[in-house]
Amino acid sequence: MKKITIIIFLMLWSKTAVSQNDISIDGYYKNFSVVYDLPDYMKYFGFSEQDIIGAVSNKLRLNLFYNPKNCLSFVLNYNISSLVQDPALFKSQPLNVGINPYSYRFADIDSRLYPSEIDTDQSLGLFQNLDRANISISSNFCDVFIGRQAIAWGSARVINPTDVIAPYTFEELDTEDRIGVDAVRMRIPIGFMGEFDAGYVAGDDFKFDKSAVFLRGKFYTKETDLSLLLLGFRENLLAGLDVTRSIGGAGFWCEAAYVFVKALTDDDTREDENGYLRGTIGLDYNFGSKTYGFIEYHYNQAGSDKPGDYVSNSSKTAFIDGSVYLLGKHYLVPGLTYQFRPLIILNEQALFNITDQSMFLSTHI
Repeated sequence: MKKITIIIFLMLWSKTAVSQNDISIDGYYKNFSVVYDLPDYMKYFGFSEQDIIGAVSNKLRLNLFYNPKNCLSFVLNYNISSLVQDPALFKSQPLNVGINPYSYRFADIDSRLYPSEIDTDQSLGLFQNLDRANISISSNFCDVFIGRQAIAWGSARVINPTDVIAPYTFEELDTEDRIGVDAVRMRIPIGFMGEFDAGYVAGDDFKFDKSAVFLRGKFYTKETDLSLLLLGFRENLLAGLDVTRSIGGAGFWCEAAYVFVKALTDDDTREDENGYLRGTIGLDYNFGSKTYGFIEYHYNQAGSDKPGDYVSNSSKTAFIDGSVYLLGKHYLVPGLTYQFRPLIILNEQALFNITDQSMFLSTHI
């Protein structure tokens, strides 16, 4: 299987449309043009047999920040976007097991503006997203965030085992702003560069089996950043570890998580499922002032080493609730960035499935 993605990235930025003392309004506009050269088997997922398909995405984001007092602030972000693409892309994506990053919201506005329902013959879609709506309260003891906000963890560059709330997949282009989720969060600074982090993330209608709670500690010792995470999500329990430090002139990270499936419920419908381990280890290095490279290895126990089991395996808890989207067990992810000019940067990444020798190549300019 061979997948080649050529991405032309253009961005126009407008900053500070309004700024008066305690209130500011700004935003940006982005355009992404994408060409997919898909493998033959994708015709079984609704794609035509043509060699190449494309997509054009336009996004406008408006940001409002209100800071009436030093200890109190309010943030509101709203996105509106258009997609012109092959109709099959509205129903399926090149990486077939998808993630719904909007599932941790207790209520939401209708995301689809046009068409009102999925139309398999429609190549145009208009969408909206209320991405941030939160209040933050700061004190000498802690910071408290209430409302729609970004919650993400993990030091790995591409695949983060501890990031299961609203992660991005490998082929996602617009990763500047993480998807907002509905949560109450408290962050307490501890010592030098340390932190205690706790919170509740609401799912649909605040249902326990759709929500999450977490405790996280971050510490700095012997020139090493260490994070420990305990996360209960959708009746599953995740224990996570994240270690980063410098080794010589290179950066090193090791991120791992073990999930105890349905450990927080008496429901025995998944009693035949075992827990699973996911881990990522990697290095990065700056080769001069213009070139940056990294490589990481990812182990996914939830996946399969038999390609014939990919489809049946994707119905397990890891893929339904655990934000796992890679179907294999062993992956290698190299990446290279070269800066031609301050605003012209070439990004090359590859996702190699070591087991079945497939790959997903991505070039960003």
